[in-house]
Amino acid sequence: MRLVGTKNIKEGATLAKPILNDRGKVLVNSGVQLEQRVIQRLLDFGVSYVYLEDKNTKDIKVNPTISEQVKMEAMQTIEKSFDAIKKTDSANISMVMEKSTPVFKKLVDKVLSELKSHDDLTSIMSDVYLYDNYIFSHSLNVTIYTLALGLELKLPPKQMEILGLGAILHDIGKMSIPLDILMKPGKLTAEEYEIIKNHAEAGFEILRKVQSLPLLVSHCAYQHHERLNGSGYPRGLKEEEIHLFGKIIAVADVFDAITSNRVYHDALLPHEALEILYTGSSRLYDAKIVEAFRRSVVLYPNGLSVKLSNGEKGIVCNQNKGMNERPIIRIIEREGKEISPYDLDLKENLSIVITECDTIQTPL
Repeated sequence: MRLVGTKNIKEGATLAKPILNDRGKVLVNSGVQLEQRVIQRLLDFGVSYVYLEDKNTKDIKVNPTISEQVKMEAMQTIEKSFDAIKKTDSANISMVMEKSTPVFKKLVDKVLSELKSHDDLTSIMSDVYLYDNYIFSHSLNVTIYTLALGLELKLPPKQMEILGLGAILHDIGKMSIPLDILMKPGKLTAEEYEIIKNHAEAGFEILRKVQSLPLLVSHCAYQHHERLNGSGYPRGLKEEEIHLFGKIIAVADVFDAITSNRVYHDALLPHEALEILYTGSSRLYDAKIVEAFRRSVVLYPNGLSVKLSNGEKGIVCNQNKGMNERPIIRIIEREGKEISPYDLDLKENLSIVITECDTIQTPL
């Protein structure tokens, strides 16, 4: 299968992986030939990319990091708990959260267990879902990336549980923000931006009063927008004033935000998002955490079209864990001409590097 930007799908192309909603219901099944009206519908729903059938890549597998069952359970848990908070008056929020804490702990354990049993690099791109609410999917994605980072940093089990809880609840303060501001497609006004920034402190205030949660969980919500140079919010903390967990979640939060399709921007591919993190490394984000994140995630997802330094073109067909910048490439073109496909392992051919790749915004 081949990864293709939704904007670039040609009518009649065949879908290789089904598109689901956040409850696991199939909306468009694999094997369906896509008509223009369906393609437009996907664009309207904010689907940035899909996997299509391709004669040269029939055997390329794209496996999810987290099983569909756990992902669906997680989404429903987050949605139910966050909605309950949104509907509850401030005096009773702590009571609601006390009831939700065991459920969130169980959820963190399940995600962590799947990450430990998954041999491949972490990627959420393998699943194409239509979400009713970005906050719910973002909270889960940030949790997956955060726990993958914690494993890479070899944090002890108890810290992993607290870190996971901090990640899954880091944006809980956004439940107090009006949807018309939260989902505004255009540029925010200064007043609207101040309202958005309020969510970090709002989350802290909700979580610090929950006795069944470690206090550090509330500081994850408080600090995930702080930056090393003091340019973050809400307190403008610097360097060691920011807890390690705040620094970890900050990296996971930014990465997911810019690799997700939003009303105000198109999604970037993982390697493009990592370049943005590296640009802010040591200035905005902890350099050791950014480097650990690079080792943890898929940079060039299976199915992506790339150009190599030797002039050949191909499609990523497999990953090399520990050397994720050097995947295995299915070569399909040389000097502008199609050739009989063969696989080239960049780990075994160190003189050859990826020089270009087709993003999900440009034609393949």
